[in-house]
Amino acid sequence: MASRTVAKDIITLRGSAAIVSEFFGYAANSILYNRGVYPEESFVKVKKYGLPMLLTQDEGVKSFIANLTAQLSEWLEAGKLQRVVLVIMSKATNEVLERWNFSIETDNEVVEKGVSREKSDKEIMREIQAIMRQIASSITYLPCLDEACVFDVLAYTDKDVAVPFTWIESDPKLISNPQMVKLHSFDTKIHKVDTLVSYKNDEWDEQ
Repeated sequence: MASRTVAKDIITLRGSAAIVSEFFGYAANSILYNRGVYPEESFVKVKKYGLPMLLTQDEGVKSFIANLTAQLSEWLEAGKLQRVVLVIMSKATNEVLERWNFSIETDNEVVEKGVSREKSDKEIMREIQAIMRQIASSITYLPCLDEACVFDVLAYTDKDVAVPFTWIESDPKLISNPQMVKLHSFDTKIHKVDTLVSYKNDEWDEQ
């Protein structure tokens, strides 16, 4: 009787950190595009994760995201990163309108002992695809952002992490009584990323 074997790929700590930090870069671009934080014409289409993805051509944002992903990769490899939050705020008032929250669980045995894990690259890609599709369809479940917006990124790390001079201590930029939507998660077997978006809900505000 014929049997089918499913190939597993070896995932190392460095490889997992690269996968997760690259995911954050593409996710940030997708959020900024789909939430209209930057004009549509400032993005170009590329193929990634088997999907059409959009990348900013704004030099300032490109540089910010490149520096961000490099730093996140370093913290991920050290097992020190707990959460990354992309915050969208009103440009006029700085009021926080949305928080895209990515929580990270790290397999400490991999960090401490240097062991590797096994998981198919295709399976990881499918899980990331599902999140990217949800970000792309966010207009269907999030309120319209009908004002000019800016964004910031917060990183929650272990207390013993040395903070680079380009990062500053920040308040958590919370939203009072937010509505929340839980999105899909993905897992490299070393880092598990859970995604949640919270947003300001004006529906019940008194006129």
